Amino acid sequence: MLLRVRAAVAQLAAGLGAGPGAQPPAEGRGGGAGAGRGSPPPAAFCRPAFLQLTPEELRRADDHTGRAVQSPRDGRRRLPWSTGYLSVLSLQGRKGFYFHYWALFDGHAGSGAAVMASERLHLHICEQLRELTGSADTNQMSNAEDCGEVPNDAVPRFHLEKAVSHESLVIGAIENAFKHMDEQIERERASQHLPGGCCALAAIYLMGKFYVANAGDSRAIIIRNGEIIPMSREFTPETERQRLQFLALLRPELLGKEFTHLEFPRRIQPKELGKKMLYRDQNMNGWAYKKIEEDDLKFPLIFGEGKKARMMATIGVTRGLGDHDLKVFSSNIHIKPFLSCFPEVRVYDLTQYEHCPDDVLVLGTDGLWDVTNDEEVAGVVMEVLTSYEPNDPCRYTMVAQELVVRSRGVLKERGWRLANDKLGSGDDISVFVIPLDVNKLGAHNRK
Repeated sequence: MLLRVRAAVAQLAAGLGAGPGAQPPAEGRGGGAGAGRGSPPPAAFCRPAFLQLTPEELRRADDHTGRAVQSPRDGRRRLPWSTGYLSVLSLQGRKGFYFHYWALFDGHAGSGAAVMASERLHLHICEQLRELTGSADTNQMSNAEDCGEVPNDAVPRFHLEKAVSHESLVIGAIENAFKHMDEQIERERASQHLPGGCCALAAIYLMGKFYVANAGDSRAIIIRNGEIIPMSREFTPETERQRLQFLALLRPELLGKEFTHLEFPRRIQPKELGKKMLYRDQNMNGWAYKKIEEDDLKFPLIFGEGKKARMMATIGVTRGLGDHDLKVFSSNIHIKPFLSCFPEVRVYDLTQYEHCPDDVLVLGTDGLWDVTNDEEVAGVVMEVLTSYEPNDPCRYTMVAQELVVRSRGVLKERGWRLANDKLGSGDDISVFVIPLDVNKLGAHNRK
């Protein structure tokens, strides 16, 4: 078993370490962000290398008015498993995903963190997996798993030690890689000019399983035989309310005497002191009444709902990379202590199911999901795939293109509009469409 793990990880590590270089930045916009280059200028706009854009195409890609849709020139050769890819003005993993790694990085308040993460996260994952295969503890544990015994030199003090699966080791390696990536951004943010932060969504294929890691508000779903299987959840002030409130309760100094950890349906007015108002704290899912006190007049830690929900009136995502210098407006209150760089990792075992060429994993930034729900995405996938031959590797790129174009909409007098005349997505949109029927693809896609 251990030999299989080592061989698979070694193959992954070799692939991740030999990816194509980064797409050169547009002329006149400065050099790219990278280590060992002295003091580079701020990270410039760039696109993934596999797009193979000319300088003119790269200039058009940076045009926020025309919002050109970009796709690979030769998806058959450059992308693993004939994966479909399309994007509109966003940053995503581009260097290093040889055959087993895909990632999207959606930057905010500057592109520096997203650019660095797109260039380095896969290297951190590779390093963590290498450490995993070379660990003596892992060797002992793996042998114990295979024979069902505990090694003599690892006799537990009180009772049998908890069993640790290979799957959980890979999950831990990915989680640790995200942490090290965030620490690198923190160390180099001044010298490398890394403003802002980014949401990160990554998919790793290893030993017949997909590991989907999400830190932010991007989303991944699997569409299998028409069924929709969520592979991530968004991390926002609303979805992580209780974690944020609990941290604020434990460390009230982080609130800077400006915020309260309690949540109310609306802002409390001074004239309402002493009256009863609905509230909820870190332990509650429902609402209850409490008597309003002086501290309740402070601004709530979490305010608003849906896409307008904000933590500390500043940010709408609660997990991601970077944001080490982010503060509440016109104050010295740091927001980073409330933000987590750790992703949630979900696992999908491809060996447990028979997959057809129409079964896919879709990764998309929030620009896609803001205007398109899971069912609509599944409908587009089925509609486009049925119009192409099952063995046509370009079919997945065409799905990604259709998803991006429909979500962006068409530019009209009243702005970008969808087919139903509702507003299209004004955000960056990047999409991967990854086929799950690996065994039935061409040999060049099964390396």
